[in-house]
Amino acid sequence: MHHIQIIEYQNQYRQQIIDMVLHIQQKEFGSTITLDDQPDLSDIPAFCEKWNGKFWLAINAEAQVVGTIALLDIGNRWAALRKMFVREDHRGKTFGVGLALLNGLFAWAIHQGIQEVFLGTTAWFLAAHRFYEKNGFIEIPKDSLPTSFPAMDLDVKFYRKYLDVSAQT
Repeated sequence: MHHIQIIEYQNQYRQQIIDMVLHIQQKEFGSTITLDDQPDLSDIPAFCEKWNGKFWLAINAEAQVVGTIALLDIGNRWAALRKMFVREDHRGKTFGVGLALLNGLFAWAIHQGIQEVFLGTTAWFLAAHRFYEKNGFIEIPKDSLPTSFPAMDLDVKFYRKYLDVSAQT
């Protein structure tokens, strides 16, 4: 069993987060996106506070960041899922990092009264597409997104998931 802890953002992990996200974007997927293109990574607390959101980390037993996920409140009981990344050597069912991050996000969103979660992703994150679909996200056209959704220029696929807020205790 692999010990993974899901925690809220802590500034001590800032550089690890940046390094991991940029590595995945640039090295794994050949994107030209830089840190300057992602103001949400430059100051995570300010970005999440602006959007009344949260940013979580998956930390392994060696205190390394192996995954990230964020949720931004975009109004009308809607939220945007952002910055979901899992380090390549921690992906899949063996580790369960992606699912743990996603389930934690859903629990927090439901507690906040969020009814729908939207996300945008690139064309080349094929495993991510399958992961989202397997976890209840339905692909939607871009023009079905709320106008408050903070789409990135690279996003070409969009998804929506309805949350069961009646499950809130």
